[in-house]
Amino acid sequence: MPWPPQDSTTAWKICHSIVSGVMPLFGSLTIEGRENVPVTGGAVLSCNHPGGVDVVALGYSSPRQIYYMAKQELFEFQPWFSALISSVGAFPIRRGEKDTAAIDHSLQLVRDGNVLGMFPEGTRNKGGPLGRAKSGAVRIAALTGAPLVPSAVIGIPELHKEWKNPLRRTPVIVRFGEPIHFTGDPDDTAAVQRQSVELMYAIARLLPPEMRGRYAS
Repeated sequence: MPWPPQDSTTAWKICHSIVSGVMPLFGSLTIEGRENVPVTGGAVLSCNHPGGVDVVALGYSSPRQIYYMAKQELFEFQPWFSALISSVGAFPIRRGEKDTAAIDHSLQLVRDGNVLGMFPEGTRNKGGPLGRAKSGAVRIAALTGAPLVPSAVIGIPELHKEWKNPLRRTPVIVRFGEPIHFTGDPDDTAAVQRQSVELMYAIARLLPPEMRGRYAS
């Protein structure tokens, strides 16, 4: 099992230790390509989004703490839950509208040398084929000059189904691909969209063929 990232907050380290204790009870975790996550400096880690505990598996596997956007509704659920996810670096975003505060916070996090976690599909695919790319991850990388790190989490839907079965330790795989650097004009919408498609192809190459969807070719 990996050690907690040295640059992480106390809350992140505590949660990392808890996951270390419970993970072997429910699943068998394989981590590939951790060396592809930059050791220092800002980065935009971009992953498929099967949903559920994918953020836990991805965050636990990363050699650095990941800061996530999370839907505003999660921060309105219960005060204790809002405090918990805020303590590990999550911050709210209002879906379906242009949330400039969340975007500005994302840019500042990356410029300050942190790792921002994003799901370019924009919504959960429940372990199905990859959906169409949105441009947010590439746009933030373009505006900050940070690398994009394609990533993939495999096995989450099966873990959701099998976690109560004490005889089955569901295989879960987390993969980090080689960083991608945006070299175009951040204000060029077409260039950003092309890079977003390239990012999705890079994520698809980390997934089994049946999960690649429109990015299979």
